[in-house]
Amino acid sequence: MKKLFKAAALCCALMLSACSSRKNNSVTAPDGKLDKCTLRFSWWGGDDRHKATLDAVELWNKKHPDISITPEYGGWDGWTEKVSAQMRSGTEPDIMQINYDWLISMSEDGSRFYDLDSLTDFLDLSGYDDEILSFGRMDGRLSALTVSVSGRSLFYNSEVFSSLGAEYPKTWTELAALGKSFGMEDMYPLDLDIQSGGTAWYLAVVYIQQKTGREFISDDGRLGFTVDDISEALEFYKSLEEDHVIRNVRTRTDEDGNAALYQSSEFIDGRVAGVLEWGSAVGKYESVLPDGVLEAGPLLADDSGNNSGWLIKPTLLYAVSGDTKYPDEAAAFIDFLVNDEECAELLGTTRGIPASDKAASALEKSGRLSGLAKECDDMLHNADTVTISPYMELPRMKEFYNTAIESVSYGTADTDTAARQMYDSITDHLEKIRK
Repeated sequence: MKKLFKAAALCCALMLSACSSRKNNSVTAPDGKLDKCTLRFSWWGGDDRHKATLDAVELWNKKHPDISITPEYGGWDGWTEKVSAQMRSGTEPDIMQINYDWLISMSEDGSRFYDLDSLTDFLDLSGYDDEILSFGRMDGRLSALTVSVSGRSLFYNSEVFSSLGAEYPKTWTELAALGKSFGMEDMYPLDLDIQSGGTAWYLAVVYIQQKTGREFISDDGRLGFTVDDISEALEFYKSLEEDHVIRNVRTRTDEDGNAALYQSSEFIDGRVAGVLEWGSAVGKYESVLPDGVLEAGPLLADDSGNNSGWLIKPTLLYAVSGDTKYPDEAAAFIDFLVNDEECAELLGTTRGIPASDKAASALEKSGRLSGLAKECDDMLHNADTVTISPYMELPRMKEFYNTAIESVSYGTADTDTAARQMYDSITDHLEKIRK
């Protein structure tokens, strides 16, 4: 696996804070003791993660009746905007599950999130190596704690593939060929949901990275693709629609509306038989199908067997509000989430394979370090992966990707025109960020 880069090296260059209008309050210093209080804890996810986390919160509240945890949770769509608004108004929860790019978009100087290095009286970090911890560091501060490291993989409805006598594709060529046999049944071997964070563009990036060896966006926020690379990526996406591998945007919108793919009857009923999803989040797709039906397929390679270019990142992180009045108590709860064996059993792999050695060991001992998340993790570990730049995941960037995908899908722009527009928009935006 390609060596993970240090997030701290790039964070100080960014001035993107969604929270700059909020006044900085004085920080409550840790006092080394646990007081009676109520803490708010927020996260996003699917039903499998919600159930597991609510069970963990219930266990905590039983073990620690003086420190009550109030849960706040929902789906991914709109969640960034909700938390951004809370951060601007100073009403954010005490403990938050955060996305990788939030370290730079919501806390440009690191102060919006509490320095976890100062809370080690109640937060044991011995189960983490320095490389994993570095993902949450900004200017030397530990602003957040990595929960897991993951990437997207391909997952398929085994019953549908079996009924058509089809095998899971190993190469891009084999994926394209599936469109014909599935199309004869008015079915699709795969779908790419643009609503959940640029999934369609993600696969196109992997395809071009594998082909050219160039990274889409570098560690320091510079565009590595040329206009021609972006045009070819859009051509690749368009070919998937034309070959009946995926639904076009109009069809997906007409059939699903605003529903996420795992909530779509097209996926649940098997008309769409494959999905590209994070290993840490695949449980929401698995849970809507009968047990054992969803299976992991290979990471797609070129015809020579080269499967490089696939992407990894910290799946998510835990952070404490810089304004919390109860930093010790918040740290104790995070310690419970990442180190407690009973909690690890409840959470399982609903947030991916735990980065904490203690949680991972607890799952391994009980035989629960398995399933689709583990299969995804193993495949990515054995591939020549590229670590996602957090710049790639910023909301404004995703708007550029989806605008280009939609214009090509609807035919309102050819791939060259859409590529030039995307290239100029991304270049201008990254230059503004770095100033």
